[in-house]
Amino acid sequence: MPEEGAGATVVQTESESNAGKWLLLLLAVVYVGLSLYLIYDLRTRLTNLAKDQDSSKAQIAELSKRMQAAEASDETLAQQVGLTKKELASRAAVLQRQQRAAEQRLSAEQKQQIGQVSGDIATVRTDVGGVKTDVASTKADLAATQAKLQSTIGDLGVQSGLIANTRGDLEVLKHKGDRNYYEFTILKGAKPQPVGTISLQLKKTDQKRGKFTVNVTSDDKTIEKKDRNVSEPIQFYSGRDHLLFELVVWTVDKKKATGYLSTPKSAPVPVTAGE
Repeated sequence: MPEEGAGATVVQTESESNAGKWLLLLLAVVYVGLSLYLIYDLRTRLTNLAKDQDSSKAQIAELSKRMQAAEASDETLAQQVGLTKKELASRAAVLQRQQRAAEQRLSAEQKQQIGQVSGDIATVRTDVGGVKTDVASTKADLAATQAKLQSTIGDLGVQSGLIANTRGDLEVLKHKGDRNYYEFTILKGAKPQPVGTISLQLKKTDQKRGKFTVNVTSDDKTIEKKDRNVSEPIQFYSGRDHLLFELVVWTVDKKKATGYLSTPKSAPVPVTAGE
């Protein structure tokens, strides 16, 4: 029995010895594999680093070439214009001063021009104010003149419009634009004179009494207006529409009479040479 126990102990010891050997072998394999991986990874990093270093060197070399080319260009330019770098810098400073002076001069000229324009605007405003004053004065004069104009009954018993006793009064009536007005001066003893679309012939004058006689020809008919008074509306009908015309004489002397013919806006107008 003692011999059998000793044999079992020997077998167990050998088994444990074999397991330890396999464990050591496995550890050795793992260590070798890990070492190989680390060596490979280190070589890969060294290779990449070498490539990056070569690329950096190439970039540095290219940059150095460009700097050298730029310096050479500067020197060539300086040689072409016959100037050194110091002289180029000096010339650039002079140009900058000239540019600033030109800008200041331009600014001063612009301010001066703006001042002149402002003065012109002020002058225009003053002129406009004067024109407004003149217009207001003219309107006041027209209003005063219209107040002096008279309305009366014509020789046909028809209510007349405003009567002009002077050329100034006639201008006021023209500006009103209510009727057509034709100013005339007719001579005694002369042939019939066209006025508007009718004809007038002065037959007789009485300067002392302010009377006259005139023949009015309208629509191929002649009407004698005898012993009429200065500023008296002489009325007659004319045209196909039987429109009321008015004749006013404001001055009479021995040889002539001066006045105007008034016709409605719808009345025919005389045909001019251009038409």
